[in-house]
Amino acid sequence: MTAVPVRVDGPVQQYAWGDTEFIPVLLGRDPDGEPWAELWLGTHPNGPATADGRPLRDLSGDLPYLLKVLAAAEPLSLQVHPTRAQAVDGYRRGVYPDDRAKPELLVALTRFEALCGIRPVEATLALLDTVGAVALATHLREHGLGTTIADIYRGRIAAESIIDACSGSERAEAVWVRRLAERYPGDPSVVVTLLLNHVVLQPGDALHLTAGNLHAYLEGAGIELMGASDNVVRGGLTVKTIDVDELLHILDPTPLAEPIMRTAAASGRYPLPEAGCTLVRLDPGAAHTSTGHEMAIGLDGAAWYLPPGSTHTATSTTYVVVTTP
Repeated sequence: MTAVPVRVDGPVQQYAWGDTEFIPVLLGRDPDGEPWAELWLGTHPNGPATADGRPLRDLSGDLPYLLKVLAAAEPLSLQVHPTRAQAVDGYRRGVYPDDRAKPELLVALTRFEALCGIRPVEATLALLDTVGAVALATHLREHGLGTTIADIYRGRIAAESIIDACSGSERAEAVWVRRLAERYPGDPSVVVTLLLNHVVLQPGDALHLTAGNLHAYLEGAGIELMGASDNVVRGGLTVKTIDVDELLHILDPTPLAEPIMRTAAASGRYPLPEAGCTLVRLDPGAAHTSTGHEMAIGLDGAAWYLPPGSTHTATSTTYVVVTTP
């Protein structure tokens, strides 16, 4: 029997930071005033999708990835994810809920703001000089990135004067410091954001979030693809559990000069090799034949499971998780 695509229904996660309109409108439903933060399309036990009324897992088996639509009206936590080796070690120590890595990528569907990776030192020094954060700039010059981040979290750098310095600047980074400080008073992660790349994505632009990348989504909607893991280590900007010790243990302090996947938007291919798959954008009318157990979500709100060998023709702009043979 020839394999055919199967319509899929995914659960919606209504986290407090979610947008009230983007996902319900995408799905053709009336907004109800509640925050619709994420639409999950996969077999993750915390939010398994269904296909024709049956668990998707019955058709696909356990998928090693999770496809989401994410819509943020408020900032998410400042966080980092472990490598596979770190996850195995952390799971053995009882720190992580599973032993898998959690690589991620996000493709913007709207204007999307985020903090992604540590900014190169010279660019950060220029920013700190501009906003007048002299003490932080001096510490960074003398001690480097990794030590400076640790010293902020350990309370060895006075955060209040740095936040005060940002009060007179309209740089986006300083504006976010003020907003976050008001929302999370006394949280050292507010100051840490000054060391990170502030990025603004336009629709089609993407971020690749590798292990050790310190990041936070600020606002906007996008398609998110990730490894099917729950291993998130939070440093702050959240009411959820934080673990600064583990964050500093797995944080990669290597500067990231270019956080945006510059060539991906033009090609419509967004690779996530750590998860063994690529997110591919299909234009309306384009056909795709699956090579493995694949998921698709169209901007008309229709989601599909594509069993191996099935052919799907996009009726709207569609994002497909193409697995590596």
